[in-house]
Amino acid sequence: MSEEVKAINRTGVILLLAMVCCFLWGSATPSIKTGYEMFAIQGDDTWSIILFAGIRFFLAGVLVIAFESFRQKRIVLPEAGSVPSIVKLSLAQTIIQYFFFYVGLAHTSGVTGTILSGSGGFISIILACFVLRMESLSVNKIVGVVLGFAGIIIMNISFTGATGFHFSLLGEGFILLSQISYSLSGIMVKRYSRRYSVTMLSGYQFMLGGLVMAIVGFAAGGRMQMDAGLVGYVLLVYMALISAVAYTLWGTLLKYNPVSRVAIFNFLTPLWGTILSAIFLGEVAEALQINKMIALLLVSLGIYIVNRAPATRQE
Repeated sequence: MSEEVKAINRTGVILLLAMVCCFLWGSATPSIKTGYEMFAIQGDDTWSIILFAGIRFFLAGVLVIAFESFRQKRIVLPEAGSVPSIVKLSLAQTIIQYFFFYVGLAHTSGVTGTILSGSGGFISIILACFVLRMESLSVNKIVGVVLGFAGIIIMNISFTGATGFHFSLLGEGFILLSQISYSLSGIMVKRYSRRYSVTMLSGYQFMLGGLVMAIVGFAAGGRMQMDAGLVGYVLLVYMALISAVAYTLWGTLLKYNPVSRVAIFNFLTPLWGTILSAIFLGEVAEALQINKMIALLLVSLGIYIVNRAPATRQE
């Protein structure tokens, strides 16, 4: 085992890198909703939302490939035989995931969206243990998954009004669908990175996915206000960096560690997202609602319990 692999297998290193990734992903929710305002995109304007997302991800891919090309002092091109993997990964990790996430986020609050994004870790464990049989099941994993989904249900129950359970297909439903796609993409990264560079896969799948989304969004009538000012374009670059940095680091963690050992750190995403949404979107009152606090606690506790389970080595 190389020194690089040993380092990335250490719990402290995993925690640090996962924390960086989840902080970035947590900041994505308030960034996206702020971007809608700056570029004059309405919540029901689906194709403008897709255009906005496509530009972000294409730019993210360019940044990843440019940085890696600079680091290697040569232009990084798709590796031989990697194009089918790039296409499949682009569909799951960018096109499908972010179509549902961006549209869903336009129909729910930042706090709800970020807490729901924590479900990706649980879904990854379910897929790895039950569907793809990549890892063995344990009591800790079962308890963690149950607690996590209980948190998601409680989050959508109103304790103050007469509406009771609240669930919108275009809001919460689409975000959950995005997390299923995200979970599948993580397992795909785990498999494809055995043959190809994580950075190369990440960069080109973002470029392809972003280009497809931008073209489709524009062709279907999507438009953006292009005079958003310096702050608007700085925000767009930051959003591109969120994807470029977070997915590359996350892919590296998945390459050298079992899916469940990495996926459970997703609880940091709703934690950071809730805090940042409260600060930047003015959703303090919602963040402090009793059902949101209970949900955040259960999601965090569930993933902590899963993290205490003995790591199962991948085949």
